[in-house]
Amino acid sequence: MNQATLAADAPDLAQAQADMRAAYWHGAFGVLCSALAWGVAAAVAALGKPQQAVWTLLIAGMFIFPLSMGLAKLAGRAGMHEKTNPLGRLAMFSTFGLLAGCALALGVATQKLEWFFPTMLLVIGLRYLVFTRVYGLRIYQACGLALAAAGLLLGALLFAPSPELKPLGPLLGAATGAIIETLFGITLFVQGRTGR
Repeated sequence: MNQATLAADAPDLAQAQADMRAAYWHGAFGVLCSALAWGVAAAVAALGKPQQAVWTLLIAGMFIFPLSMGLAKLAGRAGMHEKTNPLGRLAMFSTFGLLAGCALALGVATQKLEWFFPTMLLVIGLRYLVFTRVYGLRIYQACGLALAAAGLLLGALLFAPSPELKPLGPLLGAATGAIIETLFGITLFVQGRTGR
């Protein structure tokens, strides 16, 4: 099954998406692991260490995929899609966009630290829009748009923050990511119990 076949043959696309859903429990573990990374970053920000919170999110983010694969396997799923599934390549290519977005967010943070988390909310939100195609689930559109909208709103709020609000920016951003992803991750987990 190649990209041209997949684009032209809807049953092949549906089969590829079903393989991704079955292997990764609808992606629920990835979203929940991501929520955990946001949550740990929020805890670090709450301790008054915003720069460490930035690095916490980035470093914890490196463990999301391997941890989610392991959890999927523990839950009785394959934890890996079929090697011939072209949607695996789409997911992999979206990782390059994610890495570029992380670099952009770091660059933004050097100028305005409180904008790091809103930028990351946008970056992660846009990646989840790709997952709409990978998993064939519209819930990823809702999740991606919710994260992106939160990033835009929080960025606007922190454009010229008051002295009282400025130190709370990293905590607000990280906690927002944790809450949104936890809610969608739980929903995906419940939906994914069927394995289809």
